[in-house]
Amino acid sequence: MTTPDRCKVFALALLLVLAGCASRTPGDGPPPSGSVVPAHLPSDPIPRDEPRSRYGNGPSYEVYGKRYYVMQSNYGYSERGVASWYGKKFHGRPTSSQEPYDMYAMTAAHKTLPLPSFVEVRNLRNNKTVIVRVNDRGPFVSNRIIDLSYSAAIKLDMIGSGTSLVEVTAISFDKPPTTRPARASQTRTATPRAVAAGEIYVQVGAFGDKNNARRRFNLLREHGIRDAFLYAESGRSSRLYRVRIGPIADVDQYDRVVSELERIGITETHIVTE
Repeated sequence: MTTPDRCKVFALALLLVLAGCASRTPGDGPPPSGSVVPAHLPSDPIPRDEPRSRYGNGPSYEVYGKRYYVMQSNYGYSERGVASWYGKKFHGRPTSSQEPYDMYAMTAAHKTLPLPSFVEVRNLRNNKTVIVRVNDRGPFVSNRIIDLSYSAAIKLDMIGSGTSLVEVTAISFDKPPTTRPARASQTRTATPRAVAAGEIYVQVGAFGDKNNARRRFNLLREHGIRDAFLYAESGRSSRLYRVRIGPIADVDQYDRVVSELERIGITETHIVTE
């Protein structure tokens, strides 16, 4: 294949990725008039080892001036953040993997996970969980980590709010970095966990030195973040001092906190529950 031909192939592949996701606004609200609420919600998909999609797997792509790098493996992936959902406006349109989007199926969009991937999504507010198959790219909005199908959002009880704080964990069939066979985590089913959903906080640092933790805490208070506090956690051999903000009531408050932290130069944060 000549160099011009290779460029044409690459350009076509990139356009296919962008066609499935670039124009989407996540959390597009309650279903428009005429949407059908399913009488019976679909079962969660059974995770299985699937070949990579021919489309949507990078190695990188650019949306709204930002470049995203597709992960080579989903092994060990776990992240907490904001989930949104998308519905009728995109029903039937091609996803980034070129599969038609079905708002009534248990699917999702993610910016960097390999396509397809299976993940468990847990709503941190009510502890409900689902398993979804990731076959699309997005959401391309600050602080959003996954865009769920309409049915998945119903099962997580987040249709009314449009967004929710969640934990996303990959169900991986990939081998770990040590090349040992992956264990049976891929057979996990999406059943509610035994623990109750607790309060949600944003953690902005964990320090072994109390003075370092105090400096971070003082920085937050100096910039008007009044709901920050120090939390001392005793371990087996030492004490860890965590700086947290909260409790966080909803996604709007979380977005405000993250924005305030970014304004003072703090970009590394974690959502924790107690």
